[in-house]
Amino acid sequence: MPHVSPGDPNDLVASTREAFTAAYAAPAAVVGHAPGRVNLIGEHTDYNGGLCLPVALPHRTYVAAAARSDGRLRIASRQQSDAWEGSLDDVAPGAVPGWAAYAAGVPWALRESGVDVPGADLLVDSTVPLGAGLSSSAAIECAVAMAVTALAGAEVTPEVRDALVAACMRAETEIAGAPTGGMDQTVSMLAEPGAALLIDFTAGSSRPVFLGPTAPDVLVMDTGVSHSLNDGGYASRRRDCEEAARLLGLPTLRAATEPDVAALPDARLVRRARHVVTEIARVTEAVAAIEAAEWPDLGRLFLASHASLRDDFEVSCPELDLAVEAAMAAGALGARMTGGGFGGSAIALVDPGDRERIAAEVDRAFTRAGWTPPTTLVATPSGPATTA
Repeated sequence: MPHVSPGDPNDLVASTREAFTAAYAAPAAVVGHAPGRVNLIGEHTDYNGGLCLPVALPHRTYVAAAARSDGRLRIASRQQSDAWEGSLDDVAPGAVPGWAAYAAGVPWALRESGVDVPGADLLVDSTVPLGAGLSSSAAIECAVAMAVTALAGAEVTPEVRDALVAACMRAETEIAGAPTGGMDQTVSMLAEPGAALLIDFTAGSSRPVFLGPTAPDVLVMDTGVSHSLNDGGYASRRRDCEEAARLLGLPTLRAATEPDVAALPDARLVRRARHVVTEIARVTEAVAAIEAAEWPDLGRLFLASHASLRDDFEVSCPELDLAVEAAMAAGALGARMTGGGFGGSAIALVDPGDRERIAAEVDRAFTRAGWTPPTTLVATPSGPATTA
């Protein structure tokens, strides 16, 4: 099972600067960098006003930047062959194709909020796997936000971080057209090393939940199945949740109960809303398990979450199910799909000494099924977006 290294941040900052100079024949003024994330539990709860518990990955996206005086944006990536160039004034919903929309949307959103953002040259490099459900898109947005904020001469206070979360969310939903709920940008901007981040989307608050020295490893298994948040499946689940809340007379499903949900007139909406209500409860239970270092309890919650996502929310796939089943058969404490679904990654809670053996057993299960084995990484809880 190939392992994806996060790389050394200092080396990656230096190599991104070098690539910028090669691309634009001038030095970068700053490098912003931001982590991907893996969600421990609390899936599809953010846009429902609920709770979630992500961690920032050590794998990060790096954006070297320099200001321009002509109001233009030039965006290139070491992972993508298609660059984009245009006027910052011309950035609008639907105007920027492909991956570059995530980057171009951030200065657009900052301008919309009143920040005097200059044009810029941007060069992106990343160790966050693409399409794996690990929020490579939010990592781009938050790294660009840090770089562009530095170019604008603004100090990154806690209040500014909150404003950057909002700008990155607008970039994703309005310019890139992915109707996500804000978990990814929040943890990328506000994470603390060694901790998961408990986010409450009704209260608009967050707090770290430290995992402590006895915590098992979180093994991330990227199935390689294509994962996209703007291909319709994600949006349809969100519409179902919004319709269920409307029928219940609630602003979001956060205030719904299981008896409320059971009374919905449509069986599909019952399943969708039941997942949300039970998943929010599982987040609260997971925090209690982590703070008590009750790792088998956390593992059981992982399994219950996966079953709910598979059966009620219907966003799993055979590869994710096999990763979970094989990890459990090999002795994981718990496992579940993570991210928006329809592909991407599963996670397993494993004792550090068992990690390689469990990964090898998952490999064998995929090989027997005729599939390419997953790539892996370890989700060591890491820090937030910053600049160098």
